[in-house]
Amino acid sequence: MFESESRPCNILIVDDIATNIQVLGNILRNEGYVLSFATSGLQALEMVENDLFDLILLDVMMPGMDGFEVCKALKALPNVLDVPIIFLTAKTEAEGVIEGFKLGAVDYVMKPFNAEELIARVRTHVELKAARDMVEKRNVELSRKNQELERLNRKLALALSEVRTLRGILPICSNCKKIRLKDSDPLKQESWILLEKYLTEHTEAQLTHGMCPQCIKKLYPEFSGVD
Repeated sequence: MFESESRPCNILIVDDIATNIQVLGNILRNEGYVLSFATSGLQALEMVENDLFDLILLDVMMPGMDGFEVCKALKALPNVLDVPIIFLTAKTEAEGVIEGFKLGAVDYVMKPFNAEELIARVRTHVELKAARDMVEKRNVELSRKNQELERLNRKLALALSEVRTLRGILPICSNCKKIRLKDSDPLKQESWILLEKYLTEHTEAQLTHGMCPQCIKKLYPEFSGVD
């Protein structure tokens, strides 16, 4: 038997006849399912508001609300929309089950119940629902991870946009050491700017000022011999 990742499969049996409930209970309890019971459509609607079910076995002929009315009401509830409903029906009621399929039921089981058939149908639909739930859970998780990846990509793109690097060949004057701006006219003086200004505007480097020994000796000869 397939079980959900966090809890055993929970089945709701809706039938106004105690004998049917007892027979169904004996068969399914031996398969390890957790069972709940309702003897009317109104009671079933109240129960689904307070509990989560993996499958609902629903009798067609019941006083008050019949199975079709109950099925329609159940499928109008968001928390029951994806819960499979199997009709319990007598042979004389089988033709009406087509109407039940239109209302959202997925299958039907004939009375009197055949244990092997009942177990097979129940197991099939329980496992299908569990598989759908798992896919939905994985999709939600994948969507969350995709959103996180998009956030990180935006953060990375922003970081990269703030990083400026120098690449390629930089034209530099051999005399004054000014650098020519990219794609500018080399014959125009405004196309050439000081190296310091160029580095400040085109890189993330922070410049500090000092003086090399050769320049100190040239500009301040009186200090050139001082340690």
